[in-house]
Amino acid sequence: MSFFNIDPKLKALCDKAEQKALPSFQEIDRIAQYNSEKVLSAFIKHGVSESHFTPSTGYGYGDRGREVLDEVLAEIFCCEDALIRYNFMSGTHALTVALFGVLRPGDRMVCLTGTPYDTLHGVIGLKEGTSGSLKDFGISYEQIDLLPDGGVNYDAIPEAVTGAKVAYIQRSRGYSLRPSLFVEDIEKMVKLVRQTNPDAIIMVDNCYGEFVQEKEPTQVGADLIVGSLIKNPGGGIAPTGGYIAGKAKYVDMCAQRLSAPGVGKEVGCTLGNTRALFMGLFFSPSVVASAVKTAVFAASLCELLGYEVTPKSDEKRADIIQAICLREPKALIAFCEGVQKGAPVDSYVTPEPWDMPGYDSKVIMAAGAFTNGASIELSADAPLREPFAVWMQGGLTWQTGKVGIMLAAQSMLEKGVISL
Repeated sequence: MSFFNIDPKLKALCDKAEQKALPSFQEIDRIAQYNSEKVLSAFIKHGVSESHFTPSTGYGYGDRGREVLDEVLAEIFCCEDALIRYNFMSGTHALTVALFGVLRPGDRMVCLTGTPYDTLHGVIGLKEGTSGSLKDFGISYEQIDLLPDGGVNYDAIPEAVTGAKVAYIQRSRGYSLRPSLFVEDIEKMVKLVRQTNPDAIIMVDNCYGEFVQEKEPTQVGADLIVGSLIKNPGGGIAPTGGYIAGKAKYVDMCAQRLSAPGVGKEVGCTLGNTRALFMGLFFSPSVVASAVKTAVFAASLCELLGYEVTPKSDEKRADIIQAICLREPKALIAFCEGVQKGAPVDSYVTPEPWDMPGYDSKVIMAAGAFTNGASIELSADAPLREPFAVWMQGGLTWQTGKVGIMLAAQSMLEKGVISL
């Protein structure tokens, strides 16, 4: 019995795409097994119990659930301390807290990976008319542009970071076609920074990368990593939030910024959110594996349809994002409409391009999610600008993620964008 109206020729092509992806699936499952064991071990080591799910109110003094959750996350990421809170409104908010937490007037930050993600432009001061940016507080910004092929300009790093307070790395590609960074790439960058500036704070925007590999950037010398709980480490269960993890002294500086100087991590009620954050973290390795499988399948199918994809279906993965160059607005919109039709929530909605805050182009987003804006759930979004590439990510389960991609292709077929 078929529950979805997929063209028989397209279904046959999808079967071919899945067979093509099977070798990659084996490696994804191996990594998921390793990371699942790592997470389980951390839960057991720190004695997670029912008592840690008890809600706190007001100041939240003595909230053991909050404290143990920090300990568990630090254990998983093999670092000294962590700050995981539902109070972080987004990954951008967590990054903002981290940057304002460790930078002071007169300091300089250098981004080693070209221009950062669009929503950080206002934070840094790259966007005119934004109030309260780092620039407003006398913090200067420089960047090392990427090479023509999208790679990191490693040769420029030692000189560029001399005297800098923060060396900033964006692991994921954002709205670009440059390769996402493997932990091994970050390790190489860390070593180059240390050559000329051993005191620099190396901060990594780790969004979309958690649990895709066996190691995290904190295991290769990064001082701070930052991410969102409605992406990988929330496992599709955390309703909101983010984290900052790394060296204890820097995490403490960030905590002072999030709450108040002199207060730091000692306050912050949990209001009953702790159970969901623990559960999301526990499920995240397997959910991330489903998302990566969905991305590999999408790449495999789109390759068979003649589209350029990055990464390719047989390439190793550094994050959960799949970019597909659809070449024209009509194809991009049709793809997103199809993804929306495969969503468990709001499948009847038709996504349309709109002026989204924080972006410099109209953006179309397909995301029928249990948690609003959760990128670990199947979603596809893109700014309507050249090369009309769509960036898709997520899939709480591989099986439903696969259906979403099939419906995206079916939508393109019905709109006359592709033919079989």
